[in-house]
Amino acid sequence: MLCAGKKSYFAAAVCIITVTSVLAVSYLQLQRLSHQPKVIQEGRRCRGKIANSTITALKGNKTFIISPYFDDRESKVTRLIGIVHHEDVKQLYCWFCCQPNGKIYVSKAKIDVHSDRFGFPYGAADIVCLEPENCDPTHVSINQSPHGNTDQLPRFEIKNRKAETFSVDFTVCISTMFGNYNNVLQFIQSMEMYKILGVQKVVIYKNNCSHLMEKVLKFYIEEGTVEIIPWPINSHLRVSSEWHFMQDGTHIGYYGQITALNDCIYRNMERSKFVVLNDADEIILPLKHPNWKAMMNSLQEQNPGTSVFLFENHIFPETVSSRMFNLSSWNTVPGVNILQHVYREPDRKDVINPRKMIVDPRKVIQTSVHSVLRAYGKTANVPMDVALIYHCRKALQRDLPRESLIRDTTLWRYNSSLIKNVNKVLSQTMLRAQN
Repeated sequence: MLCAGKKSYFAAAVCIITVTSVLAVSYLQLQRLSHQPKVIQEGRRCRGKIANSTITALKGNKTFIISPYFDDRESKVTRLIGIVHHEDVKQLYCWFCCQPNGKIYVSKAKIDVHSDRFGFPYGAADIVCLEPENCDPTHVSINQSPHGNTDQLPRFEIKNRKAETFSVDFTVCISTMFGNYNNVLQFIQSMEMYKILGVQKVVIYKNNCSHLMEKVLKFYIEEGTVEIIPWPINSHLRVSSEWHFMQDGTHIGYYGQITALNDCIYRNMERSKFVVLNDADEIILPLKHPNWKAMMNSLQEQNPGTSVFLFENHIFPETVSSRMFNLSSWNTVPGVNILQHVYREPDRKDVINPRKMIVDPRKVIQTSVHSVLRAYGKTANVPMDVALIYHCRKALQRDLPRESLIRDTTLWRYNSSLIKNVNKVLSQTMLRAQN
């Protein structure tokens, strides 16, 4: 026996630790070798059909690919954002076609199902493959086997291959718009508040919305503010509008929100300095700064090495109104007028307010809804006296009398610009609706 003759407990422990370490290192080396790309064909052209849908089902319907992204933060890999069945999908392989030499490499994927699955059988997943060292592939195909014919596999363009200079400071990711969404007035107010606070781009993963909402989205798309990512997830899976599994036969929670958020971070990794993860009825309101740029400059100075900033969510019930800003021209527009809702619910004992985030996307590996699961750098909770999330929605503490609510008119600081901008959008979208 390797450790025979060792009489002291200390020596035995050292021996066991040494052997364990050697075995662990050997195992990791073997694992890495098993994932190294291997040439399986030469002299071939890439002939697979290029996928052009946001969600592509692989053969067998247990794996769904959103998009692959180049990621060289640790090693040279292609990271595919996808959705998989957490038990049934055990092996996947990346097929890289390197042109013009015509070599096809196959790389065994590491399948990393995100921990925040909330009991649903399907969850967000990173499908990560080492890339060939002597090739910078532009496309990748995914197969359940290292054998087969690439002509039969869809090909996906690998995004983020080329580093870009930031085109915007702030991008808001909204996921997902579903349920024939028709809260038109509040959506326009949120969009105009985002722009006042310094946002240049809003990315929306859209499942469906009302006809009038489509006209509003068309206005913002033509303006250059909004980018729509089609999100037909219910064409592939039985979706739930709840965040946790209800044993009701559904496959994935909240219309695949977590997958969309992760895709949005990688999609904007090379073009936006910050990415903001919140819903369309939420606005991060700075209390000490005029806009997000000034706020984030200050927060970064105070929190060096921090890549994730968490903001407290506070409910402003839509059932409790102020008489101020009851504008007759807005009364015909469906949705909530946030300027009339300036009473927020007090904190509850033993209940932690959920948080939403502003992140440096280049430092995020995996995110959930209210926290980042894996990231480089530190996370900071932003104090409520610096900023809070204004969240106008149905009350959570429904039995509270009005006098128990806290009057908070921070939003009114922006009322003049907000009213002017909203009126402009309404006039232009309503004129278009008549044409």
